[in-house]
Amino acid sequence: MLMRTDPFREIDRLADQVFGTAARPAVMHLDAYRDGDYFYAAFDLPGVDPDSIECTVERNVLTVRAERRRPVGGKVELVAAERPMGTFTRRLFLGDTLDTDKLEAGYDNGVLTLRIPVAERAKPRRVAILTNGNGRREINS
Repeated sequence: MLMRTDPFREIDRLADQVFGTAARPAVMHLDAYRDGDYFYAAFDLPGVDPDSIECTVERNVLTVRAERRRPVGGKVELVAAERPMGTFTRRLFLGDTLDTDKLEAGYDNGVLTLRIPVAERAKPRRVAILTNGNGRREINS
């Protein structure tokens, strides 16, 4: 039996994950943060046509899909091709504390920004304490 070994296979696999390949481009970069009553997710998508961006929510899984294409035409001559092209996909698993029904999306200067409000049930609230007048709490069962 003949076994083939490639000492650089793991390095190639890691490079493909970081930089992507023609068939599977690298993942889109993301910043996510909470500001007050909103959660934000900003995806870097420079050079992507806004019409190719698809954002879907199913249960608590947010999926962003976008496509960057090379210019095509009869007179286009490709001189250098260093930017990753193809379809990019990113999934985020959102907590139950976000109201995905009110998700808003905007695309400006190559950045897709999603704004998701924090659900009312997840916001801090003050709890009333009942007393009977002598300083003791009353709990009605």
